[in-house]
Amino acid sequence: MASIRHFPATHPLPDWRNFGVMLRALLGVNGLAALAALVQAGDIGKWLESYLQLAAVVEPLLLIELGLLSLVRDVLWRLPLRLGQACVVGLAGGLAAAMFLYARSLALIEAGAALRAVLLAMATAALLLAYFELRSRALSPAQAEARLAALNARIRPHFLFNTLNAVLSLIRARPQQAEEALESLSDLFRAAMRDPGELVSLADEISLGRQYLDLEKLRLGERLAVDWQLDEVDMSLPIPPLMLQPLLENAVYHGIEPSPDGGVVSVAIQQGSDTLHIVIANPTAGQPQHAVGNHMALANIRERLLLYYDLEARLETEISEHRYEVRITLPCQTKAR
Repeated sequence: MASIRHFPATHPLPDWRNFGVMLRALLGVNGLAALAALVQAGDIGKWLESYLQLAAVVEPLLLIELGLLSLVRDVLWRLPLRLGQACVVGLAGGLAAAMFLYARSLALIEAGAALRAVLLAMATAALLLAYFELRSRALSPAQAEARLAALNARIRPHFLFNTLNAVLSLIRARPQQAEEALESLSDLFRAAMRDPGELVSLADEISLGRQYLDLEKLRLGERLAVDWQLDEVDMSLPIPPLMLQPLLENAVYHGIEPSPDGGVVSVAIQQGSDTLHIVIANPTAGQPQHAVGNHMALANIRERLLLYYDLEARLETEISEHRYEVRITLPCQTKAR
């Protein structure tokens, strides 16, 4: 199973195929271009014109380099770090030289301008690589796993006490059901103590969610109904642990428990070509679902998604008069990259 130890964010050379890396590179280079335009223009009134002229040269060069780096990413990762970084800097300089040599052949620029552009391209690439290396140290596997251990969702104490009381009431009348409930509770706590750096299969996460809801049905009875909508998805897909259970717990705690009539918790999972979509919805029980515990759980999962996937995953919520919905989008990763 995949682990955060192998995730691109922890590699000192950037994952050029990652949306977050591409966005940071684009923003960084354009920021440097804006500063260079400000220095070159001299007059603030001419800054925009100077920046647009620079961008017309910088953007094609940057996009071509990002495309090439994404193609040779795996090759660069197999090289020693400094050699890989030197290759990236050399590629930036080589592309800049090729572009300006072509422009010079058309008599559009002078020789000195080409040399200056090559040096600036290499310096910019070196600055970006230094930033990404510092960022990778901040997200080193040891630190990332420590963060995940601190963020790892914990089962609420009230759920434990309520479940144990429900099991006690079953011991004499239905001992077999009580034994199964204790086994499910044991699985939940085993999952909570699992190594947070390891991914789990979608099938395991769904099974854990079903066990949790079965335990809640012991005390809520017919008030709790569950609608599972599972399209044709690859159940072996690796996802972060404890993605579903905290959201299901919020749905029960904030949507079903306050309502005398209960309601339906719906779970829809769909797989696109390169993304996995998870939607969990519950009734609002006639009141806004803005409790502190709910907000903390969502913030917890958002931060864990950031550690696992950078900007390639997202969590969104939608609130209507009678429905609260949480949507998670994850990149499909069949194996660690």
